[in-house]
Amino acid sequence: CEDRSKELSFEIKTGKAEVAELNAAIAQEEATSGALEAEIEKLAGEIQIDEADLKAATEIRTKEADAFAASEKELMEIIDTLQRATAVLEREMGKHGASMVQLQSANGMAQALAIMVQASMLSTADASKLTALVQSSSQDGDADAGAPAAAVYEGHSSGILGVLGDLLEKAETQLEDARSKETKDLHAFEMLKQSLEDEIKFGNKEMSEAKASLAAAAEKKSSAEGDLGVTSKDLAGDTSALADLHHDCMTKAEDFEAEAKSRGEELAALAKAKEVIQEATGGAASLSYGLSQVSLLQ
Repeated sequence: CEDRSKELSFEIKTGKAEVAELNAAIAQEEATSGALEAEIEKLAGEIQIDEADLKAATEIRTKEADAFAASEKELMEIIDTLQRATAVLEREMGKHGASMVQLQSANGMAQALAIMVQASMLSTADASKLTALVQSSSQDGDADAGAPAAAVYEGHSSGILGVLGDLLEKAETQLEDARSKETKDLHAFEMLKQSLEDEIKFGNKEMSEAKASLAAAAEKKSSAEGDLGVTSKDLAGDTSALADLHHDCMTKAEDFEAEAKSRGEELAALAKAKEVIQEATGGAASLSYGLSQVSLLQ
């Protein structure tokens, strides 16, 4: 009983320690899972924001690119028109025809352009573009505020060629500025796009790692819970076995004590009987009684 009791007590002590360790492991994995779930939620939010920012930036860039393309096309058409008009004027100036006399006497840019159209030096469409360009230039400050287009024309010593030259220079400058701005805007967008794409890429990588760690934590927890179930069952079995052993050993001890007591009483009775017989028969009966006692005891 004593050896088995020690063995069971050791197993119970070991089992309780294992249960405590497994419960601690389960709690640790639960805490780890909670932290990982929070991290995954945070990363998902950050990725969503980055994706939204990238989408918005891309939409803005598309609009900017479309606006630049339209502006570039318009400026290139204006430059082409100005260059052609200038070339025609320079060519006609050498002829000294009636048209040139009329041009030299024109009292404004609009009239000069009309004369060029009538003389087939300029198309109606080109003349309309140039008229609009002169008016726009006047409004932008190339002439005094509120001054008519005629004043713009009259203010140039070189006449219409001077006006066309100034407009051409302005258009070329605007085109250069527009292209420079487009280059800078495109570069800025590409830098932002690369940055956001990197953040999204790394965010997804971290999320994948966090999800893998979460799955591992769940697996460890499940394994620990399985081990805890087995260990708890074994511990309960050892505890029950120890209780049963204690009961059995106590019962055996009581039975042994009762048997020992009964045996002692029997021996005492025999001793008393021997004493009585010896007193009644004397010493002559000692040998005979001794043999009888031996027989009785057997």
